[in-house]
Formats: sequence, C-alpha cells, structure tokens
Amino acid sequence: MSTAPSDDTLTEAGFAEGTGTGRILLIACGALAREILDLRRANGWDHMDLTCLPAKLHLHPEQIPEAVEAAVTENRDAYERIFVVYADCGTGGLLQKKCADLGVEMVEGPHCYAFFEGVAAFAAHDDEIGAFYLTDFLVRQFDAFVWKPMGLDRHPELRDMLFGNYTKLVYQAQTEDPALVEKARDCAARLGLPFEYRYTGYGDLETALARQA
Repeated sequence: MSTAPSDDTLTEAGFAEGTGTGRILLIACGALAREILDLRRANGWDHMDLTCLPAKLHLHPEQIPEAVEAAVTENRDAYERIFVVYADCGTGGLLQKKCADLGVEMVEGPHCYAFFEGVAAFAAHDDEIGAFYLTDFLVRQFDAFVWKPMGLDRHPELRDMLFGNYTKLVYQAQTEDPALVEKARDCAARLGLPFEYRYTGYGDLETALARQA
C-alpha cells in the first residue's frame, strides 16, 4: 500500500496514487492524505484510489471548487464513483453547489475541524468562535500555513493584532504523538494563546469513507 509523500509535497503539489482500476476515487485535500491512507489500510479498502489537491488551496478557498471540478472531469471516465473528501472549507457553499452540479458527493460539515471532532459534537461547544484550531497536519506545517503566510516571520509585532481576539489554541489530534503535542504547545506559545488538547482520532471522516465502501 502507498504511503503519503512529505508534508511539503502535500502542501505544494498534492498527491496522486492509484492505477485507475479501483471502483472509487477519493479526491481529497492534501492535508488529509495520511489519515485517508491510514484508514484505507486499516479497513482493507483496496478498491479506493486517492488523489489529493495541494493543501495550500486552503489559503485561497475560492480556488477549491474549480480545482475539484478539474480533478473530477479528468478522472470521471476511469471510475464507477467519485467521492470528494472536502467539507465546505471556506467556500461559502460554492463547493457544495459545484459537487451537486457534477453529480458527486462530498463530506458533510463546515470544515475538517468539525468532521474530525464529529460535526454534532463540534457544534455543541459554546466557545468555538474564539478558538484557533490545528490538526496533526497543521501542527507539522504551522510555519507554512500560519507563521509565514501571515507575515509573522517578518513582522512578529503583528501577532497580537492578528490573534488578540482568540481565546485559545485547540489541537485536535488524530494520532497520539507526544512530539506533536509538544510542537502544538509551542505553536500556542508563539501565538500567545492558552493551549487545549483534544484527541479526536478520525471522527466523521472514517464514517464518511465507510459509507463509500
């Protein structure tokens, strides 16, 4: 079974794996590649192929619907079914509309933070509007997705202006990795935020993929 390439590759270029002989193609965000491959391996979902778009599209969510459309169009003839492993992800409903127009299903929920925790459980929190979230991938890629794009590597004095209204940093852990926990604590310290750890595992991601199996 394939293993995911480096996080830098998943951020910049995405990932394409499979021969086109599977019955189902998963078109996913590069930030989810490791979790999807782990779930596929654990559950024996050998009939699923995976292609991942660059994770950096999340820095420009308005580009996600068109990128998904291009991937669906390119691969549609080779598969019996295509499933889009994105939630809304900041597209303001445009990705859902695009998937409906294309006749493909997608993951339910506003973003991966919700489906990793479980959409219902996430919605039950009353303090989430003030929380800044990281997943395993985003902890590993903190500089690429947070520190550098926001200019904090060049202008650290912007930190309080950008993050002063947040009340905490929440690390939603998909794996139990002490090294990632410590790195996430460091991310919180760099942002000047209290740290909260939540082990979520795969949450609704596993449920959504199981329905496709």
